[in-house]
Amino acid sequence: MTSATGQQHPISLYLKIWGLLFVLSTFSYLVDYFNFHSYLRWTLILVLMLMKAGLIVAFFMHMAWERLALVIAILLPPMCLLVLVGMMATEADYTFLTRLLFFR
Repeated sequence: MTSATGQQHPISLYLKIWGLLFVLSTFSYLVDYFNFHSYLRWTLILVLMLMKAGLIVAFFMHMAWERLALVIAILLPPMCLLVLVGMMATEADYTFLTRLLFFR
């Protein structure tokens, strides 16, 4: 009788990551509680959100233990899409401001 042996990670690792996610979520709620405004608020919210997403992908989706080629194959397309969305947003602002300037 053969048993399949695989790599198991200690439950304490997952509990630590869960605790860190809880702390980051608390910081995210504190941004609203302390009434931060404008770009500081959105920067803090986005940074905390990206940190939480990174932890979830790295540990709960087991990407921290995958080969680099697989990580790149999974993470590169969404990052390219984010760059394209940023470029489209910049172009939209330029187009909007040009129309305001010339078509009043």
